[in-house]
Amino acid sequence: MLRISLDKLDTLFAKIAEKQKLYIPSDREDGSAEYMEWSEGRKLSNALNTVRSAKEFFFPQTESLVDFKLSGKNIEVIDIRKETEDFVVFGVRACDARSFGILDKVFLSDPVDSYYQNRRNHGTIVTMACTRPSETCFCTAFGIDPTAPEGDAACFTDGSFLYIKANNDRGEAFVSSVSSLFEDGDTAELEKVQAKTKEVLGILPLSGLSTEAFGGDKLNKLFGSEKWAELSESCIGCGTCTFVCPTCQCYDIKDFNTGHEIKRFRCWDSCMYSDFTKMAHGNPRLTQLERFRQRFMHKLVYFPANNNGELGCVGCGRCLTKCPISMNIVKVMKALEAE
Repeated sequence: MLRISLDKLDTLFAKIAEKQKLYIPSDREDGSAEYMEWSEGRKLSNALNTVRSAKEFFFPQTESLVDFKLSGKNIEVIDIRKETEDFVVFGVRACDARSFGILDKVFLSDPVDSYYQNRRNHGTIVTMACTRPSETCFCTAFGIDPTAPEGDAACFTDGSFLYIKANNDRGEAFVSSVSSLFEDGDTAELEKVQAKTKEVLGILPLSGLSTEAFGGDKLNKLFGSEKWAELSESCIGCGTCTFVCPTCQCYDIKDFNTGHEIKRFRCWDSCMYSDFTKMAHGNPRLTQLERFRQRFMHKLVYFPANNNGELGCVGCGRCLTKCPISMNIVKVMKALEAE
C-alpha cells in the first residue's frame, strides 16, 4: 500500500488541486466541520463527521434547473446546465460513502436524473477510514466497516502516515495522478490501529443494534403498530433529521417569476413538513403521527421493499446528535423490534 507522511498533506492537496477542484472537511469557527474547497492554508479537520453529509456535491440543497422566457404565446426554454468540472471530495467517511449507493438507486434509476448523473460522472470520492468512532455511531448495524471504507479510493492513517489504495478504475486513475508523492510503506502500525478501532466498535453503546426486525416484508406488522403514537408525540416536525441525513432524497420544485423570465429550481424538502407533497385536495398525511411514521417506515420498510432488502439508513449518527427532542431512528428501531 502506498503512503505519505501526514506533514506532507498540503503538498498532496496542492497536487490534486492543480487539475481539479478539491473539497475537504475543514473546521468552522464553532468547532464543527463542513466540506470546503481547499486552498493553501486550509487544514483537514479531525472531526469524525461533517455537520451535513457529502451528498450535497451530487444532490445540492438548492439548484437551478431551467429558465423560461415568455413572449406572447411563445415560450423559450433555456437549458442553463453546464458541464460540471471534475472535482475530488476527500475524507468522506464510510457511512457517507455507502449513502451514495442508496442515492444512486433513486436518481440513476429510470427515468435518470441527469443533473445528479452529471455530477456523479465528474466527481471522485476519496474516503477516510475511521479511527475514533463516536458513541452515536451504528454503521456496523448496516454491514458497513468503517475501517475499510468504500469510495473510488480509500485512505487510512496510523497517526504518522496516510495510506491510500484504489477501489475501482476511477480510483486507480486518481491514485496514479498523485503516486509520485507516495512511497511503498509497511502497514504494520496501520493494522494495529485498525484492530484497535474494531475493538472500540465492539463496545460502543449501539454495537448490538439489530436490523433483523425490519425489511420489506414487515409492512403490515409495523405500519399498524400502536407505538407510533407514543414515539411521535414529542416530535416538533422541524425536519432537522432529514436535512442532516445522508440518504434523505425528498425535494420540491418551484417556479419563480423574476419579471423578465421564469426560473425553475429544486430544493430539499422534508416528509416531516405539513405542506410536503401538498396537492389541490390537501396533504395526504394530515397528522404529525402519519408524517413521523412515513419517515421511518421509508428507511426501514419501503426502501428495502424496492431495493432487494437494502435499508435506507447508514448509521452515521447525525440524527442522534442534532434532533432537538432526542428522537431518532435508533429509538424507533428499539421500540418497534418487539413487534
